[in-house]
Amino acid sequence: MSGETKKHFVLVHGAGHGAWCWYKVATLLRSDGHRVSILDLAASGVNLKQVQEVHSFAVYLEPLMDLMATLPQEEKVVLVGHSMGGVGLSLAMERFPEKIAVAVFATAYMLSPDLDLLTITNEVDKKRESFMDSQISFNKGLDRGPTSMLFGPKMLESKLYQLSPPEDLTLATMLVRPYCLNPHTDAKSFEEIRVTRERFGLVPRVFVVADQDLLLLEETQRWMIELNQPDDVKVIKGSDHMIMFSKPQELCNCLEEISQRYS
Repeated sequence: MSGETKKHFVLVHGAGHGAWCWYKVATLLRSDGHRVSILDLAASGVNLKQVQEVHSFAVYLEPLMDLMATLPQEEKVVLVGHSMGGVGLSLAMERFPEKIAVAVFATAYMLSPDLDLLTITNEVDKKRESFMDSQISFNKGLDRGPTSMLFGPKMLESKLYQLSPPEDLTLATMLVRPYCLNPHTDAKSFEEIRVTRERFGLVPRVFVVADQDLLLLEETQRWMIELNQPDDVKVIKGSDHMIMFSKPQELCNCLEEISQRYS
């Protein structure tokens, strides 16, 4: 990357995970001279909130929105989201389009004015066989906390990390936290994350396909792409859902290529 403009990458994790899942990609990007910001969304990673406090996407995504708000007006970042992190990207694009050079959806939920989260969630659920050994909480009433889920070891091994190094699977079994399911199914929360062509539509979008993803199947990724055409589509072959673990160098190369094209 010598001689090329260095970029500022903002990396957003998916459900149950945290900033820790980007350690390989962040190291590679920084070694090439880029600036990298990684954050823990609410009740994720080392964020102090507990899942019982996350009753909406506004709460869940607050760390990302705060980061975007503090960026200088003249700075444009490369915003990268994985899995459910794509919801955060979509809302950031709607609120801060002038601060984003390009949004990269790495096997992620990709919303649009015509493709809302409820539609995507229903499509994903149709393809999902089960949550296997994941622990699901069925609390009733907001006073008792929202429904949540914690990925189980067998679920992680067979559906998310099946092609990732075993040490990264071990890391995940130690660090994943329960994530709130209520914002994914609550009508009010869906209204919070609607996007418009007038703002969201100003930001170039690139979708990165993981062709061996067993959680967000390639078929589902292609379905989103067909209904919500991005500016470009990249494919990383041989990647499971955790694209940053199974193919970190390939993902880094892909992100650098995208960042130079949409500078």
